[in-house]
Amino acid sequence: MSYCLNPVCQKPRNPEDAKFCQNCGAKLWVGDRYQALDLIGQGGFGRTFLATDRQGQPSDRCVIKQLLPRSLNLTAPNTPKVSDLFEREVAQLSELGQHPQIPKLLDHLKWDDALYLIQQYIEGLNLEQVLEKEDTWNEAQIWDLLADLLPVLQFVHSRQVIHRDIKPENIVRPRSGGKLVLVDFGASKYTDKTPARTGTLIGSAGYVAPEQAMGKAVFASDLYSLGVTCVHLLTGMHPFDLYSVSQDAWVWQQYLTQAVTSRLRKVMDKLLQRGINQRYQTASEVLQDLPAAHQSRPAKSGSLPASSWICDRTLTGHEGEVTALSISPSGRTLASGSSDKTIRLWRLDSGELLHTFGGRSLWPNPWSNTGHQDRISALTFSRNGRILISGSSDGSIKLWDLANLSLISTLPGHGWEISAIALDPQGYLLASGSGDGLIQLWEPETDELIANLSEHQDRISALLIHPQKQIMISGSYDKTIRLWDLSRDQVIQTLKGHVDRVSALAMTADGSMLVSAGWDRTLKLWDSQHWEQVRVISAHRDRINCLAMHPTNQLFASGSEDSSIKIWELASGSRIALLQHSWGVNAIAFSPDGRRLVSGSADETIKIWRRT
Repeated sequence: MSYCLNPVCQKPRNPEDAKFCQNCGAKLWVGDRYQALDLIGQGGFGRTFLATDRQGQPSDRCVIKQLLPRSLNLTAPNTPKVSDLFEREVAQLSELGQHPQIPKLLDHLKWDDALYLIQQYIEGLNLEQVLEKEDTWNEAQIWDLLADLLPVLQFVHSRQVIHRDIKPENIVRPRSGGKLVLVDFGASKYTDKTPARTGTLIGSAGYVAPEQAMGKAVFASDLYSLGVTCVHLLTGMHPFDLYSVSQDAWVWQQYLTQAVTSRLRKVMDKLLQRGINQRYQTASEVLQDLPAAHQSRPAKSGSLPASSWICDRTLTGHEGEVTALSISPSGRTLASGSSDKTIRLWRLDSGELLHTFGGRSLWPNPWSNTGHQDRISALTFSRNGRILISGSSDGSIKLWDLANLSLISTLPGHGWEISAIALDPQGYLLASGSGDGLIQLWEPETDELIANLSEHQDRISALLIHPQKQIMISGSYDKTIRLWDLSRDQVIQTLKGHVDRVSALAMTADGSMLVSAGWDRTLKLWDSQHWEQVRVISAHRDRINCLAMHPTNQLFASGSEDSSIKIWELASGSRIALLQHSWGVNAIAFSPDGRRLVSGSADETIKIWRRT
């Protein structure tokens, strides 16, 4: 049987070998590949179909989720608003699907008049079906359910996502055995820790928390819905029948068919508190109250525990946004650049200001040290730490002698701002990127221009030179990452994945892993062996401006326009620290010993953070 995907088709069922609907003539295979077999669910966000991948084995099953723009009160799927929402959901589901108890996202595409997500099919019964088949649950089954699902909610909430539709129909017991699986993230929402604002009511009647019914869902809202799910399974009664309007209280205990302990009653009652402050706040808190035999250890995020970073000191003096940072190979000197057109040198350990390149001085030399005439956009130290190289929006690159605190040379520009620079590990090659998308290669010893590379279509936002191979990596506002063979000065591969501007790149010291960041608020991790995307992290609530890799290659940091710095474990993608500026974060750098992180912000300050 083949099922027509046209939402207005009156006779959607077709023979299995049909490629076009016999009733309405619509194409039956999504993207000429995925064939819907039967409708298994529908709601305000679209419809869900059991399907098969015609390019796989006949027995392979998947799920097609059809998102209809009209159901979202939006226009066609190719409009910027709809496309942006869709791509963000794709990024979110890609990351969440890494958990073994959440279906994997297999594919996504725009086709005809709708958007489609292709997800892993979990064969089994949802808990509403289990209830109908096996009758009410006992206490041990409820403890097992909590032990299975609370670590999943830990994972989801750690990614700043609220599911917003926890109910028996969205929890599946796999036919193959194993732990329960949480499905259907169609109503989920990315959030942050700022106070919730009133939004649209989303969720299933009877299961939503009071604050969610007012459009103000929080993480504890999912815990409330989980509690409602539990008492529904214990009693077999609909939630509407378990709540007394006259008493303004849950009366689920009156409808129990089997005795339960006071411990379970206490846990259920705390999950079901109408007041957020009286309810469990996190899944971890609930796990701690489970009996020892049912307690599940939180899913391991990797080998590194959450760490504390404290602000050792705040450096002031720049009269504009701090836009660029670099730390010398010795770890003794910090260089900072600003929109005030100056470069400042600081002692990293004490915060002492050592010298300033550029800036206004007394007549007759209004620009001292022949400094830059516009915003400093990039900084990097030479391998021996004796030379500082700076790029500016004035279109020039300058090399500074740090022993004599003097200008060595200025590389000629071509009329566009310098937006990124990179020096190869041996110091024999300097790469610069410009606002027009041009990349230039220089011989820094002679200031000779070696090559012009012009494949990018928009501003170059980041440049890296592979530590072990003759490969340069460039990121651009044209949403692409390009790999260049430096022996031939040619593009060898183009990586695509970000749905908005690529803004920053970072790479491990051995070159095995690349991290990219974008204005789409996501971080993407790429395996450099095959240049495949291995992880997506929905990282910030505003565009990401900068990245830095920790020297151990176990951590990396991201800085965002949302004023935050987040430190992540590379192996698992788990966030282990959150640091804050007053305004957007423009630049970050780890010290060579990994004990300090330096950040520069639009608030005109530099903060030096120390790991404790």
